[in-house]
Amino acid sequence: DRYTARDFAANYLKTCEPNAILFTNGDNDTFPLWYAQEVEGVRTDVRVVNLSLLNTDWYINQMRRQAYESDPVPFSLLEEKYRQGTRDVVFLDESRNTERRSVSVRQAVDFIGNDANMRTMGGGEKISILPTKNFYIPVDLEKTREMGLHTEADSSFVRERLEWRISRSYLMKNQMMVLDLLATNDWERPIYFAVTTGPDSYLNLQNYFKLEGLAYRLTPVESPDNRNPNTFGTVNTDRMYTNIMEKFKWGGMDSEDQIYMDENNLRLTNSIRLQFAALSDQLIEEEKIEMAGDVLDKSFEVMPHHNVPFDRLVVPLIENYYKIGQNEKANEIATILFGRYVEDFEYYVSLDPEWASQLQREMQMSYAIVQRLNVYVSRLYPQEGEIVEKFQSTFETMDAAYDAKFREIEAARQGKSMKF
Repeated sequence: DRYTARDFAANYLKTCEPNAILFTNGDNDTFPLWYAQEVEGVRTDVRVVNLSLLNTDWYINQMRRQAYESDPVPFSLLEEKYRQGTRDVVFLDESRNTERRSVSVRQAVDFIGNDANMRTMGGGEKISILPTKNFYIPVDLEKTREMGLHTEADSSFVRERLEWRISRSYLMKNQMMVLDLLATNDWERPIYFAVTTGPDSYLNLQNYFKLEGLAYRLTPVESPDNRNPNTFGTVNTDRMYTNIMEKFKWGGMDSEDQIYMDENNLRLTNSIRLQFAALSDQLIEEEKIEMAGDVLDKSFEVMPHHNVPFDRLVVPLIENYYKIGQNEKANEIATILFGRYVEDFEYYVSLDPEWASQLQREMQMSYAIVQRLNVYVSRLYPQEGEIVEKFQSTFETMDAAYDAKFREIEAARQGKSMKF
């Protein structure tokens, strides 16, 4: 057996609470989920909403119907208000809102849906205008507490209303419908965004996200400054720990035998490694050291090097092993990763300048990773023995070769320029 998009999709769905709405965006994070639900019968209570298709009226209509155990998506706008050719774009024009007043999403959607508020342009064309970029969603804190959206530990960051700003100058139809859902749902159903949808899909709500696995859940908890560039918001460590350690399936990539992972499957594993790193980061922050160790062990158990080769995304996992004092495990993995990128680097610098110049980014990446691992064992988390000497001496040799190769590339460029 091998890791498949089906199993990856099932983990997306298993991340969600019952009767949730899960926003996806592209083909690769949508079609496998549909397959898992339609063919395998996995979590048919979760409504998968594809944001790309949400730009079409027929798909919005489809979302308004029951599907298996999933309730209709609670949109309030009538079909005639979003029919194709109508409100395909809503322009955000603050020119007359000099104080930049915020409006509730309910007010915003009602304003958009009122034909009297449409503006007539030259030639008689009518366009939809919304005179603000600042929005808020009121929060029933009793309801959201009962739903488990915040705990006592979140008390300093729980907000009675979500306030945010959309910095862009217009909304597409799909974003208009997301606003409609936020206005109409009133915290009744859990709302998630798949981690693969990307910031453009979040409407700038990511400061209110909690990571629960392979999806972010919208909550009334505003995250403090997030130092992790690979995640948004905060992490629900208890729920995510349960999902990863008990619910998720790994489709055979955790096999002791070597299996073939094609490019698509390997690319899918990137998100998983990033989420393992995010969870272990937060567990360490919360001083749940034993749980952090369990998560790190699990990450390498389900994605062993012989099936999912170690790459740059393993670096934060190595560092987290060092942070919790499990140096032997960190050293073992660091040695494998170090060897891989030294080998890559040696190939890049062996090339003629013409070809090496095409791989400068890859060369810089290899150099940076080897440098980082050397810093771990020599300064940040000082180690003893052969690993320190090996990393330091190898890096010094690389450093000299790196400088020489870039000089060679630059000289070749200048020579070509002079000939021209």
